[in-house]
Amino acid sequence: MSVAKKDYKRITTKSLIEMKSNGEKISMLTAYDYTMAKIVDTAGIDVILVGDSASNVMAGHETTLPITLDQMIYHASSVVRATERALVVVDLPFGSYQSDPKEALRSAIRIMKESGGHAVKLEGGKEIKESIKKILNAGIPVMGHLGLTPQSIYKFGTYSVRAKEEEEAEKLIEDAQMLEKIGCFGVVLEKIPAHLAEQVAKSISIPVIGIGAGGGVDGQVLVIHDMLGMNNEFSPRFLRRYLNLYEQMTSAIGQYVTDVKSSDFPSEKEQY
Repeated sequence: MSVAKKDYKRITTKSLIEMKSNGEKISMLTAYDYTMAKIVDTAGIDVILVGDSASNVMAGHETTLPITLDQMIYHASSVVRATERALVVVDLPFGSYQSDPKEALRSAIRIMKESGGHAVKLEGGKEIKESIKKILNAGIPVMGHLGLTPQSIYKFGTYSVRAKEEEEAEKLIEDAQMLEKIGCFGVVLEKIPAHLAEQVAKSISIPVIGIGAGGGVDGQVLVIHDMLGMNNEFSPRFLRRYLNLYEQMTSAIGQYVTDVKSSDFPSEKEQY
């Protein structure tokens, strides 16, 4: 059954909770620069995530771990300047919040003050509870992230599906409920069984955004480079490619090279 969409001129954390209660799905994509963020925002996306996945798709690192707080602020600032409607959520990078709640607060404050972002996202459950509470107590909105948490890749040793076993599944549910209880406005669930994600979404009143977590959650998020097919090396089951920009862009650039070499470009009409 289709659900009537409310016309939000500006998406806020309150808007997302309303959308969940009204049964309207939430759309979320990553962006890391002004031009892409402008396109994403104009297209009507609800949430833009300035993800630490910039470490992979923008800088070419194997994992999300190397990206720094200064680099995340740079990317977030570029996105915020382009955005008029979407809520901008910024990842706190690895090492900026895990060790000390005071350090977590300092990192979150820098994100908010220096980038103009609207909220921060942290990976983990009860092990970072005090850091989340410290940030929330300062009036900064927090989105949680459970399931596959890429900043812990060397602990897991693999990017395979998480929470397939009962003990880990129970902890995930408890962590999600804890995140709601302490005041988070939403949570991302990454690469977990669909039935478990649906169970979590039904057990809490804050929005649950899935990536590789099935359709029973309140919204979906993808990395923009993957969704547009700019990256042709990453093909997980949960990814739907809406374009094949890798092929289209290499073809266009190849044609440009040919035109320059042959003196076809610029033509008479393309000169002053």
